[in-house]
Amino acid sequence: MAARRKADQLIASGEVSVNGAPAVAGQQVTPGVDTVMVGGRPVQPVTEWTYLMMNKPVGVLTSVGDARGRRSVTDRLPPGGARVFPVGRLDLDSRGLVLLTDDGELAGRLMHPRYHVEKEYRVVVTGQPHKDALRQLSEGMVVSGERFEPAEVRVLDSTAGDTRLSMVLREGRKREVRRLWQALGHPVLDLQRVRIDGLTLGDLPEGGVRPLNPDELSRLRSAAGL
Repeated sequence: MAARRKADQLIASGEVSVNGAPAVAGQQVTPGVDTVMVGGRPVQPVTEWTYLMMNKPVGVLTSVGDARGRRSVTDRLPPGGARVFPVGRLDLDSRGLVLLTDDGELAGRLMHPRYHVEKEYRVVVTGQPHKDALRQLSEGMVVSGERFEPAEVRVLDSTAGDTRLSMVLREGRKREVRRLWQALGHPVLDLQRVRIDGLTLGDLPEGGVRPLNPDELSRLRSAAGL
């Protein structure tokens, strides 16, 4: 019913009680067993969350709407559904897998670096990166004073003009992949996210949306320590 910070504020104000006693920040409750009251009114727990995956096209913002009127991922959802939000970010000029949910706890954990949730990308860069560039990525790099954690990099195929690679990251820095390759002298031509831990893009068509199945959700929750 409230974001974590707002909930902590309500608890500190004394407005929240559990089974008739003042609530304590971080206290665990069991839906259907414990009675939670806010301002003397019972709280009805949310029993079902919504989990969707989208194959985001290039040119669509990973956001909930946009003040400038640009297209966003939520604009592409069927009308009448739950009010979901994207988990993490995927650049305007990138494409691929985006997870959308109204489950704030799972979303927060998937985005937090502490849980080291894997994100896999298919990347096309200009030229043919030398082995030294791949080594730098695998060892971690410093770009403009910012430290980036090691990435798993594998060359998939290469031509005279460009190279296609797989990259696996465990942190979610803004424009991380593009900044790394730009620093190495091989600007990114195409960037597609194909996996978030055990959730894979598969054959979902570009612009398509579908709900997660129970196995996919179970793997994501396990990756997030839930």
